[in-house]
Amino acid sequence: MDVYSMEISFPLHPKSPKTKMNYSSVVAAASAALLLIACGPSEAELAAQREKAVADSLAAAAAAEHVYSIDPANSRIEWKGTMLGVKSHYGTIAITDGKMTVQGGMPLSGSFAVDMSAINPLDTNYAPDDAKQGTKSMLIGHLQSPDFFDVATFPSAEFTITGASGTTITGDLTLRGQTHSETVTDVVITEENGILSATGKLTFDRQKYGAAWSSGAKDMVLNDNIELNIELSGKAE
Repeated sequence: MDVYSMEISFPLHPKSPKTKMNYSSVVAAASAALLLIACGPSEAELAAQREKAVADSLAAAAAAEHVYSIDPANSRIEWKGTMLGVKSHYGTIAITDGKMTVQGGMPLSGSFAVDMSAINPLDTNYAPDDAKQGTKSMLIGHLQSPDFFDVATFPSAEFTITGASGTTITGDLTLRGQTHSETVTDVVITEENGILSATGKLTFDRQKYGAAWSSGAKDMVLNDNIELNIELSGKAE
């Protein structure tokens, strides 16, 4: 071979293994992404996820404890006493303060106080104001006397929650300086926008607390049971 006729050639565009590998990786990644999109959650699954999120949020809210301060202006107790075979007297009495802790619509603890000097009869079974007996003011004076609630000595009463189950609350009622366990029935509790509403019924035997007055007449027997309808409104703290 003529040394001057020797040809040496080099490829002008050599193939790069690295370039080929990168291209393959991009194709694989794009294919995986398309596969994920195709296999993503359906509308039904997304709706189920949203419903679960709402349910979890409601469950968390129900599990939380809420403390309310009782609002005296929007709370009261309705009372009723009956003279068997004759007539009934009924009215309201003022609540002065209180607190209640609620979880999931059930009271965990709480108490409220009552102003025993704020007895307000609402019935009309009274003699005229200028009569010598049987007037409304005479009834109020009698209820506040030692014959009944001895308000001068015991100006307030208090109820403290000790337990709750279903629509029943148990608690300690302190009246005339004596404390006994009582039961509140037909309890309904609602919470909305930071406002508590709690209602229930309580009937107690006045004799247990020393309110032992009797007319002495067989045809005018005052029932020992005093009926209360409790209406509480509270504001979240």
